Amino acid sequence: MPDPADVLDRLESALGTTGAVVAGIAPTRWNDPTPCPEWDVRTLTNHLVGGLRIFTAQLTGADAGGAHEDDWLDGHPSAAYRDAADAVLAAWRAPGALARTLTISLGPVPAPLGAVIELTEVVVHGLDLAVATGRLDQIDQAQAEWLLALMEGMGFDAFRLPGVFGPAVPVPVTAPAHLRLLGFLGRALPAAEPLPA
Repeated sequence: MPDPADVLDRLESALGTTGAVVAGIAPTRWNDPTPCPEWDVRTLTNHLVGGLRIFTAQLTGADAGGAHEDDWLDGHPSAAYRDAADAVLAAWRAPGALARTLTISLGPVPAPLGAVIELTEVVVHGLDLAVATGRLDQIDQAQAEWLLALMEGMGFDAFRLPGVFGPAVPVPVTAPAHLRLLGFLGRALPAAEPLPA
């Protein structure tokens, strides 16, 4: 496991990166498909915001105010994401947060592992949204490279559960980090972004 303080610093950075992607989504792109099968851009953004709200509730002992797939966007996706990101980061930075046990969809997990899981959600769904909406200029390749190395070192195959992550998709080692990470997690890679030979 990486140092939890480092993970929280990386989470703060990733929340900003993904927030820039969400803020730049054009009104005409919300129904576009994403690398997540059966999820369009709005559904994926809503899932991401719901996850942030649920992690905040777990860390603070409060009621999240809804289930993961309820409508969290209320017609204002960028504002909903920004508010949820601010709240979850404050919750993670609160004294004692890393000593908690969190109950998430995978079951009870110690908070340091929960932080890694949340970092994964934020980075990967940010990449999903950037790829889906053509915002490749917003991608932080260093974030993707670090997370891929972490997953490969953690024996990640135990997390390849139906509906979570599928079998790895072959991607050339010369491909950009974001494509190697998405392929590692079983994402369907976009035809519009050809892989290097």
